Amino acid sequence: MRFYRTERNLSIKLNKAMLPNQRREKILELIREDGHAKVLSLSKIFKVTEVTIRQDLERLEKEGFIEREHGGAFLKNIGTHVKNIALQNQTHMAEKVAIAKKALSLISDGDTIILDSGSTTTEIAKLISGYKNLTVITNALNIALILGADPGINLVVTGGEFKAPTLSLTGQKAADFFNNIHVDKLFLATAGIALKSGLTYPSISDIVVKRAMIDSANEVYLVADSSKIGMNSFASLGALSLINLMITDSRITAENKTLLDEYEIKYMVAEIAE
Repeated sequence: MRFYRTERNLSIKLNKAMLPNQRREKILELIREDGHAKVLSLSKIFKVTEVTIRQDLERLEKEGFIEREHGGAFLKNIGTHVKNIALQNQTHMAEKVAIAKKALSLISDGDTIILDSGSTTTEIAKLISGYKNLTVITNALNIALILGADPGINLVVTGGEFKAPTLSLTGQKAADFFNNIHVDKLFLATAGIALKSGLTYPSISDIVVKRAMIDSANEVYLVADSSKIGMNSFASLGALSLINLMITDSRITAENKTLLDEYEIKYMVAEIAE
């Protein structure tokens, strides 16, 4: 059975008292994911005054991460990344390439699959070739550009609100696309994996999309490098029981392997090319 946390619990981590530096870290995490944020929205999310949020944004601007505008702020140099069709997150790339190669073994001719937006799923898209009658549904515009010219792929792109840092389409319209859609496999991305919090993400707007993707898929494969294990963002999708299989890399610790085994989480380990 797939278990979701309720909307009421999505921001449960934010209801607890935060130190100013912790709050600024979370604000920056959110802006890096969405590309921008409004003072009013941040005030409601973090349960502090608008004056406090403006002070936080001023500090982040001085540190060179963001640029302020009337009523909010946006990520610095975001326009350059969008024009170059480049993702913001380019860390742990060796691990992500290894995971992508392992993920290919789960794709067969004639499959209908969903590729979630993200740097690891982008690496999967780069390796997909030579399949027959493969249908790929994605909410990632960069993935669409990678796969769009392949004659063996029937490419379908969702609608939704554009999110610059992840080059993705999100929100309720993106989620509604999956109504009455049935696919064989979903390759799902995540920002953090914790046994108590489950799958977590920095953007609340993505939760509804990922839920809809999961509901559409027979099999859910989580593609996540080992650095994500033990990490927490503030929006929780739900328990790890939502997934059928996790694909991670060979830098996973023995302790984390033991924990996954104890919680009966099935996983595959991709060997990193040295």
